[in-house]
Amino acid sequence: MTLASRYLGLDLKTPLIASASPLTLELDNIRALEDHGAGAVVLPSIFEEQLDAESDEYARLAAACADSVAGAQNHFLAPSLYRTGTHRYLETLRQARAAVDIPVIASLNGVTSAGWTSYARDLEQAGASAIELNVFFIPADLAVTGPEVEARYRHVLRAVKSAVAIPVAIKLSPYFSAPGAMVRSLDDAGADGCVLFNRFYQPDIDLVAMRLLRDLQLSAPTEIRLPLLWIGILAGQVRGSLAASSGVETADEVVKFLLVGADAVMTTSALLRHGVGHMRVLRDGLAAWLDARDATVGDIRGRMSQRRVQDPTAFERANYIRILQGWAGDGP
Repeated sequence: MTLASRYLGLDLKTPLIASASPLTLELDNIRALEDHGAGAVVLPSIFEEQLDAESDEYARLAAACADSVAGAQNHFLAPSLYRTGTHRYLETLRQARAAVDIPVIASLNGVTSAGWTSYARDLEQAGASAIELNVFFIPADLAVTGPEVEARYRHVLRAVKSAVAIPVAIKLSPYFSAPGAMVRSLDDAGADGCVLFNRFYQPDIDLVAMRLLRDLQLSAPTEIRLPLLWIGILAGQVRGSLAASSGVETADEVVKFLLVGADAVMTTSALLRHGVGHMRVLRDGLAAWLDARDATVGDIRGRMSQRRVQDPTAFERANYIRILQGWAGDGP
């Protein structure tokens, strides 16, 4: 029995990926995740605006000191040598690649075309096995149309693909009018894979303090249904890989995502709740499920996708009608 899988053209020992979180920025955690059965890790996103703000602050301090003390600028390293967030991130990436045998995927969240491409090159040169584009864009400008939003994603993808030779995945939110067509258009534009779905973190309101809350809500297993639906529809319909994200708490969710056709299954919330050792729980649970059926990951992948189930309407409107008509409730 083997758990081997392939994602973005990379060979994985298991289909389990520790997705971007503070946990994957620590070298000891990355080593532990490999030991516990992770097939790959995704480092936290590098954010262009944060790096730009850090560089601007360095320039401001250097200028202020130069104005107040003659020759003070000589005490500052050149910006290219100053250990800003970029340098720290790239050094972590280099160390991680040297420390583990599993792929280390960098995550990039840019703003400008120049930022997307320049940072992507830096990540490639530092040894990233692949790059995951985290296009966190909320079209709050009501003049921006749906086609313009979709074009922005494709533009970012093409720009990064033209800048690097390593695989590039793109992490998508579900908020497109036609998610399947969007994934296919990105596939046609050269994406090596798509991650479904990105969870946009939305504000809440503290009614006592009357202020917006920007707290992190971890995902729950009930959230697998939306990515389960779309991966099941897309499996076998696109060239690139499909990775599942959101709601992976137990091995059951892992198995379900593989059955509908996912090439890899990512988890963050479960690891934040239970620690990096929970990766072994997922790995062992998947292995036990497969062993009981004398199957491999490859044997079950896509077995329950829309193209392969006996009733493909289970993924469509007809199933919605049956669910509503079949609801009996709890009675009077």
